[in-house]
Amino acid sequence: MKTTTVEIAAPRPAPITFGRRALDVALSSAGLVCSAPLWALIALAVKLQDGGPIFYRQTRVGEGERIFAALKFRSMRPSASAEPLRAAEEDDPRVTRVGRLLRATAMDELPQLWNILVGDMSFVGPRPLRPGEADARGGGRLVPLHEFPGYEERHRVRPGLTGLTQVFAPRDISRTSKFRLDRLYLRRASLCLDLKLIALSFWITGRGAWESREPKV
Repeated sequence: MKTTTVEIAAPRPAPITFGRRALDVALSSAGLVCSAPLWALIALAVKLQDGGPIFYRQTRVGEGERIFAALKFRSMRPSASAEPLRAAEEDDPRVTRVGRLLRATAMDELPQLWNILVGDMSFVGPRPLRPGEADARGGGRLVPLHEFPGYEERHRVRPGLTGLTQVFAPRDISRTSKFRLDRLYLRRASLCLDLKLIALSFWITGRGAWESREPKV
């Protein structure tokens, strides 16, 4: 007797609705206008710190694996851009004094409001990855991130400024755990959840707790 194997497709991520895009445009526009004085102060502080560039452009992978340039206020010394790419560590010597404050409050990511306004990013979603990014495993073996479960799924939506992983997960959890939380968000994505994550993100910013290795909420 011939048997038939039935494959059950994984749930597809919730599409970006008109309401969520409208929220992105409204909040990013308001944020750009309201934070204008902060931009001037931050730019001055970054420049006076060491005379280096004010902004830092990061090549990132967006929706549909489209490449875009994510903008940030520079938080590391200028020479760090010539070093091999690696995630910032606790008490990382590459981070400047001004940069430590910017990173703790997420003020270094203010320029990404522009990325949200033009549609490269959303307020909430998986954080954008670098092209060709890899993760170090035991023995120093590098594993390309595209081999991790959930890599393709998380690129079906716009990457976000904040998200379930950033708000609830400890900073140093594994990539596998981060991707698992990203997939959980994609399956439960809703305007209500986005508003909750945005509100919690503002609370974390007010506490200056984004760089904490402990739970942030």
